[in-house]
Amino acid sequence: MIKYKLKCNSCKLLFDSWFASSKEYDKLKKKNFLNCHNCNSTKIEKTLMAPKLLSKSHKTKHYLDDVNFKKINKKLREYQNFIQKNFDYVGNNFAYEARTIHYDGKKKRKGIYGTATKEELKELKEEGIKAQMIPWLDDNKN
Repeated sequence: MIKYKLKCNSCKLLFDSWFASSKEYDKLKKKNFLNCHNCNSTKIEKTLMAPKLLSKSHKTKHYLDDVNFKKINKKLREYQNFIQKNFDYVGNNFAYEARTIHYDGKKKRKGIYGTATKEELKELKEEGIKAQMIPWLDDNKN
């Protein structure tokens, strides 16, 4: 894992983000998957950072970071289990299904979950359709 301090060139917000590797950052940047959580701009750049040298006192902090990661991972899995049990999976048809539910007021359906692009989510929001993106952990990873 690598942590970068990032800067939004649109609103000048500084924030930290973790990546699996520097190559992973480069891949996400190239595909415009990095965006500012303040203004949603994709004009994100790395800033200069000082290297972090570990000493004996940092071993405790590393242990606590690992414990916090495990807690967050566990909570995400709990959310995923809840969603899978209580919502209908629609795969890549999320935007279409969301519109169908929104515009057909007669239909009473369970909530849905699936996959949508950033552009599709933006369009849904512009139409007044509430949709939320959450991190999703693959069953065969982590």
